[in-house]
Amino acid sequence: MAALGKARCLFRSFSRVKGVQRGKKTLLRCGTRTFCSETNDAKPRFKDPAVQDILGRITGLDLQKVFRPIKEELKPPTYKLMTDEQLQQAVQLATEEARKQLQMPPVLPERKPIDDVLVVDKILDGMDTAKYVFTDITYNIPHRERFIVVREPDGTLRKANWEERDRLVQVYFPRQGRKLTAHLLFKEENLKTVFSQDRHEDVLDLCLVQFDPDSSDYIRVHEATYEDLEKNSKYDLLRSTRHFGGMAWYLLNARRVDGLIVDMLRRELLQDAISLVSLFHMVHPHSQSAQEAASQKASGTDLLKIYAQNESQKSGYIELALQAYEEKGAEGSAA
Repeated sequence: MAALGKARCLFRSFSRVKGVQRGKKTLLRCGTRTFCSETNDAKPRFKDPAVQDILGRITGLDLQKVFRPIKEELKPPTYKLMTDEQLQQAVQLATEEARKQLQMPPVLPERKPIDDVLVVDKILDGMDTAKYVFTDITYNIPHRERFIVVREPDGTLRKANWEERDRLVQVYFPRQGRKLTAHLLFKEENLKTVFSQDRHEDVLDLCLVQFDPDSSDYIRVHEATYEDLEKNSKYDLLRSTRHFGGMAWYLLNARRVDGLIVDMLRRELLQDAISLVSLFHMVHPHSQSAQEAASQKASGTDLLKIYAQNESQKSGYIELALQAYEEKGAEGSAA
């Protein structure tokens, strides 16, 4: 009976706080909408159509890479006889499907930690040594709005932190491929081993399943992957994948796109390099390179030259790569 009475007491506190919290949530929603409508941030964001268009173009569309074979149970191959028209239609359908698979994951700021204490009931202090967790498992509630609280052994009733929320949501609403405990692969020492095997894309794919886009672990793993690619100039590992745009955006905001520009020029992707510099000027409109390009109304290769002269830490590499590209183009025209 004593245990039953204690459980009732805990549940009453949970229900009472839950009702108050829902009322507060309604007020906060209204306040948030008003605040957002008054904010005017001129800096381009990752999800802006213009940004997505440029990142999508420089990502590339290699059908052989997008639809490369994956490890699965062996099945007999299927052969089809097609006319030229049917083949063109099949290629068009494959291209549309590839564009869907290259849809870039969101880039979000890290979520703020949850450390809200709702109430402290000293009468419950020491009544048990375990924590009690109360979770609203109603199906039609978004997981971010789901009410989850924890009763500490000292009587403190608080909101569950993000780690607890992610684990409990996975318990009641399991997501395919996600584990309750993150894979050991995501530890720093193990990431280095995987990176040495050029499996950066596999790491990012697994990270998308395991973590939410605004979690600290998601951001940490992505940044570690991008840093390794930048350090070893292995940008091409993510080209024609859904992760290339995120890598380019990360390097753009860090003002470290020199290596990527040189890589594009070496691979004869001149238009991609020009688009990348254009996006750099959009993200950093007050940079000397952007102001110089605007004053000259520069376009094409002139954008690359202005960037190399005013912004680049590797101006010599970019100028040499651009010169080699132009000489090769001139030789091809003469032939």
